[in-house]
Amino acid sequence: MEDKQNVYEDLAAHLDRLPAGFPRTPTGVELRILKRLFTPEEASLAQLLTRRPESAQQIAERTGGDARELALNLEEMSHKGLIFRLTKGEETLYMAAQFMVGIWEYHVKDLDPELVKDVNEYFPYVMKVAHQPITPQVRIIPIAGALTPEHAVMSYDEALRIIGQQEKIVVAPCICRREHEILGDGCGRPLETCLVFGVGAAFYEENGLGRAIDQAEARRILAKAEETGLVLSPSNAQNTTNICCCCGCCCQILKYLNKLPRPAESIGTNFYARVEDELCCGCETCLDRCQMQAIEMEDGHARIKPERCIGCGLCVTTCASQAIRFLVKEQEERRVPPGSLMETYQRISAERRQKGRLQD
Repeated sequence: MEDKQNVYEDLAAHLDRLPAGFPRTPTGVELRILKRLFTPEEASLAQLLTRRPESAQQIAERTGGDARELALNLEEMSHKGLIFRLTKGEETLYMAAQFMVGIWEYHVKDLDPELVKDVNEYFPYVMKVAHQPITPQVRIIPIAGALTPEHAVMSYDEALRIIGQQEKIVVAPCICRREHEILGDGCGRPLETCLVFGVGAAFYEENGLGRAIDQAEARRILAKAEETGLVLSPSNAQNTTNICCCCGCCCQILKYLNKLPRPAESIGTNFYARVEDELCCGCETCLDRCQMQAIEMEDGHARIKPERCIGCGLCVTTCASQAIRFLVKEQEERRVPPGSLMETYQRISAERRQKGRLQD
């Protein structure tokens, strides 16, 4: 019994060494989650993997053991969403998966109420660690309708251009709205809205987590997201790997940001909104659209709190009097995402290490 407990303690430590971290808690809920997801044998094998993709043969040579048996076990674990798998040429490679974003999202199709309750108890600890580095895992980009030809935007800040660059797209259910549905408090917004690209899309499709779609359907999903008031949250990289469509009532990240006094400083965004008082009719439509409580009424006019505005653009497209201007931040205030997701994680690791929260 003690050995089995130790393997989960060791797995928790292993996951905490990955860029996004896996913080410990006073209640031990993180170990309950691991025991729900991993057998002791899987918990032990998961610790052999790093963030560098390797073949089963390479892992066996590095750690000892039989490569053929290891390959069978790693393949099974990857299909259970416990590690990540990708194909390079004729070779299958395996790598460690973080808890979030990663293992948790890979279980969108096999959630149960007890697991959801444990994860909801754990998320405040995860969110606190996730927002301590300077570099976030995700960022916010505007909905398409908020942008005009006058806006000079980089391709990584424009959702439709991101879609146009993709050869492989898979759409999957939003795990945040899915878990709320399971607990009986879903918001009714569209569920099938998470867009995944490239090798991540292949993993999702092969694991039955989503279905392949073309660019036209992806654009329709983004249009529906805009209509129903969802915030676009892609990976924080110029070579974007996914776009989540999030709501403030269910999304764990937006819920955490909402509790902060200055959300705009804690998430990567290059845009903000401003109200022209002389045009505002005081209809308050924008208050319902805003996911960050960034808008308040003052003397019959809407007023945007810049410290809370995350630049999603949702308030712009439904302003009947066209009183809300959508602006690009000054050059010195803009955040340029890392080139790739690998670079993003390298930065996060370096920042955690600098703060003494990550050891080599």
